[in-house]
Amino acid sequence: MIKRIKHSLEHLIDKSSRNKTSEAEENLLNDFALNEYQNSNWDETSMGNPNEVSQNIYDNIQIRIGKKKSFNPYLKYMAAASILFLVGLGFLYTPNVTAEKQVSFKTSDTPKSIELSDGSKIYLAANSSFQYPEKFMGDERKVSLLKGNAFFEVAKDKTHPFIISSGEIKTKVVGTSFHIQLSKSKCEVIVVTGKVNVSAKGQSVDLVPNEEALFTAEKLTKQLADKSFLVNWYNTDITLNQTTLKQVITILQYKYGVLFQYNDERVLATPLTVFIKKDATLESILQQINYITNLKFKVYGEIVRVD
Repeated sequence: MIKRIKHSLEHLIDKSSRNKTSEAEENLLNDFALNEYQNSNWDETSMGNPNEVSQNIYDNIQIRIGKKKSFNPYLKYMAAASILFLVGLGFLYTPNVTAEKQVSFKTSDTPKSIELSDGSKIYLAANSSFQYPEKFMGDERKVSLLKGNAFFEVAKDKTHPFIISSGEIKTKVVGTSFHIQLSKSKCEVIVVTGKVNVSAKGQSVDLVPNEEALFTAEKLTKQLADKSFLVNWYNTDITLNQTTLKQVITILQYKYGVLFQYNDERVLATPLTVFIKKDATLESILQQINYITNLKFKVYGEIVRVD
């Protein structure tokens, strides 16, 4: 019933704007608009002054159709009344959703964590930026990873999906844990526990533990994840036993938000065992690697060079 009312209203308004309505249809719209406008309950705090809103709508419609064309004097009331009518049916604006106060959370040279109002925990890598509402108030829990990398431990809530925007992709979950790694050229989502849906540019994949979604060059693909990413190494001490320098560098790049540069790729095959304490500084880990390998790692802002 509601859908039918909504469709009929939209259809008549569209016909009227194109001067295609009959006299009976135009009278019906006029009566509806005037009645809804006069009997509406307008919340000035959240929706503004009703006269100003209806006048703005009237002016914008005039601009769109051209001021030389004839224009029904009740159409500004019709537009404002229609907004209120559809709000009452639950189709438009929900004040609580738009009232969410957004908070920015940034890191510099060390990872940090934060707990959101729903109990979800976010572990943000160094040199990363994250935005979230001070308190979730809508049907969905929406946040944004603006820069860098993060590990998410999302509190379970089946009635309020948790949605993360990161570059071109959206990650939707109910309650699970996973990594998101965002750079200029790509975005990766790696699932540790639970189920995750990742979508971008009309493409969509569902992930379970040990799986990864990769979005690069406008293409979204699913593949097996690197086993090193199947723990929350932002908040856990880890030991990389008998691994390669390439594997260690991969984790350090994501955890500390840096980029490694090297002249000889053969150094990446160097074998080593490294202990990474959860709150260790990048410099302390590089000193450990320097001692083991006799290489020389130096930090230049967000760049680490290997000599």
